[in-house]
Amino acid sequence: MQIPFRKHKGYDPLGDCGKGRCPVCARNSAIFRVKNALEKEEFTSDAVAPFVGRFGYPNINVGILAPPEQSDESWLYDAPRHWATENFEIPRIVDFRSSLLNSRYNVNIKKRINLIELSQDIAMSSKPIDVDIELQEKPKFRLNIDSHMAPTGPNAKLKKAKITENPKIHTKVYKVFEDIDLKANEAVNYLYENNFDENFLSRILSVGTLGLKKDRKLIPTRWSITATDDIIGKNLINDIKDYSEINSHYSFFGDYLGNYYLILIFPEIWGYELFETYAPPNWNFGKPLRYSTDYESYDGRKDYAGNTAGGYYTVRLAILEKLNQMKRQASVLALRFITDEYTMPLGVWVTREATRKSMSSKPIEFSSKELMLEYTRKLIKRKFSYNADYLLNASKLLKSIKYQKKLERFINF
Repeated sequence: MQIPFRKHKGYDPLGDCGKGRCPVCARNSAIFRVKNALEKEEFTSDAVAPFVGRFGYPNINVGILAPPEQSDESWLYDAPRHWATENFEIPRIVDFRSSLLNSRYNVNIKKRINLIELSQDIAMSSKPIDVDIELQEKPKFRLNIDSHMAPTGPNAKLKKAKITENPKIHTKVYKVFEDIDLKANEAVNYLYENNFDENFLSRILSVGTLGLKKDRKLIPTRWSITATDDIIGKNLINDIKDYSEINSHYSFFGDYLGNYYLILIFPEIWGYELFETYAPPNWNFGKPLRYSTDYESYDGRKDYAGNTAGGYYTVRLAILEKLNQMKRQASVLALRFITDEYTMPLGVWVTREATRKSMSSKPIEFSSKELMLEYTRKLIKRKFSYNADYLLNASKLLKSIKYQKKLERFINF
């Protein structure tokens, strides 16, 4: 959903600026450093990831994301899972991403040129690759923010690029790259099951390294992120449908970067619903808030979750990982509350990692649905001064649970 991010009012030594928590000041500082480092149009750096744009599709910009200078810590510039594990705050993440130069070139999604092969090597490599970059122009300094993707920094048209070392490509990654008869979804799930994270998988999917030979093409990064979460999620759903229903009611609660998730688990067959709400401070309890929501039943969705968009699939993935770990099936209601602590959009990786943090918290067990929903009302009132019934009464999942007839009701003992 659209979040009304606050405008920056200038440096405040007594506010977040003075405490080192202001993302806008972090961005300005990073851009100032990058500008000093990139006064020339030729430089050597560590390419950390490709970037595939979507505007002008099917003729799109493909970029090489690289910091202005070589560093042993270049991998940190594109490491969402690590950022969350180490609880990096927004300014530090913005500092990394503001410093990434996007050296871009334009190409048709089906065309094969040397720069595409270079981008594929960068994507598949297990660590950043040394690359010589020659630009057509000096970079334009700005921070490009997006609700789906992690931000990127200055950009410039690429004239020439050359890798100066051999990429470190894992044998399993090379295996799926070479297998032109393996479908993309099968390749993604194979690598995920071998501990490659979704950020890496969306990266290699975006530059056309996976799938049947005739189907391989460039996919905009924004689309490949959601495609990866959806592919893995659907595979996990197939697995959990073979498990027994969970034996009680559980709630999980946690947060990351001002995104709070209350996850309610019901002892039912698989079903999933997500609500997203912006919760401003000092809200009037009796007043409703705007929200976005999407839902799927046991039979799944037939269309894209257009209201909650990419966040729908990231949250679902994190929940499914937990259910798969528990070897249980359940119906799940996820409630997201976005607060003013989330001062800048950083991409849907935030929603995935915030949900993972929530699902790793110690759950509270309830003996009945009614007790869990009453706890939900009290928690949301205390934390966000909001009446949870505005969401609960609109829930398709709760209505389904209420009216769904269980098979055992028709069995004569």
